Amino acid sequence: MTNSEIRTDWTMKEAEAVHALPFPDLIHRAQTLHRTHFDPSAIETASLLSIKTGGCPEDCGYCSQSAHHETGVKATKLMDGDDVLAAARRAKAAGAQRFCMGAAWRSPKDRDMDKLCDMVRDVSELGLETCMTLGMLSPGQVTRLKAAGLDYYNHNIDTSPDYYEQISSTRTMRDRLETVGHVRNGGIRVCCGGIVGMGEREEDRIAMLVTLATLPAHPDSVPINLWNEIEGVPVQDRAKPVDPFALVRLVALARILMPASVVRLSAGRTGMSDELQALCFLAGANSIFIGDQLLTTGNPAAWKDHDLLTRLGLHIAAARYPGSRPVPQ
Repeated sequence: MTNSEIRTDWTMKEAEAVHALPFPDLIHRAQTLHRTHFDPSAIETASLLSIKTGGCPEDCGYCSQSAHHETGVKATKLMDGDDVLAAARRAKAAGAQRFCMGAAWRSPKDRDMDKLCDMVRDVSELGLETCMTLGMLSPGQVTRLKAAGLDYYNHNIDTSPDYYEQISSTRTMRDRLETVGHVRNGGIRVCCGGIVGMGEREEDRIAMLVTLATLPAHPDSVPINLWNEIEGVPVQDRAKPVDPFALVRLVALARILMPASVVRLSAGRTGMSDELQALCFLAGANSIFIGDQLLTTGNPAAWKDHDLLTRLGLHIAAARYPGSRPVPQ
């Protein structure tokens, strides 16, 4: 399969049929495609830093940083650029290829853009890929981040279009997809995935991936987050454990629907056994976050990840876009 043959016209019926394949057939199909587009023994690594925590005006029912929920997370101001750069240096020393910076905003204010763009430039100069997640963006803000050299922008759709209104009332799926479109049209690589285990149906999980796989272009990175228990948020009351094999099936479906996209095991790995993570890698996952914290939730210790990758004979992939710089105009 060549990149020109990658489909963006998947139907829900087709995706459900693939998802329902006997487990050996599903894994074989996913692994075959994975080998076509990637080194099957290579894992990309990223590090995530909260550069502005808490106080978000959105009411996303899974989020500990929403001002609508009593979770004990205190609101902070935007971090100083020197502190962000120091964190990026530590992440690089720990083996991260990409440095992701997240701010708990509905959208960034124009007055913050100079500081954000400086962060992108400084981190990029370390030779790290850069990623930001700042909420909704205008086309003009995308243009500024692109000019600063931002490699990726993360903006998850979270769940299926049908289930989204159960997750948030302060913005819509259309809002989410509009920002994804602005980012893609502005020339920044898209990182977009979702969360499973929030009380959604199996059909919702499949529909989430179909939504991504039928965009004009597939996201470059697709993070799959497993719900972490968070006291004080609405989702906690309806969250249901995800069967391990159901998670592996979802990873395999993501690989089959979006064969050239990086599929990242994101939040929730602290609750996954080594065996479950290994099956996810076999099914086509090829990226993880490293470091002991993801925004406000925990992540496996660095030594555990190193030990797991060593035991599986996997290695850290070479960065594809290290320290991208803007093209002179």
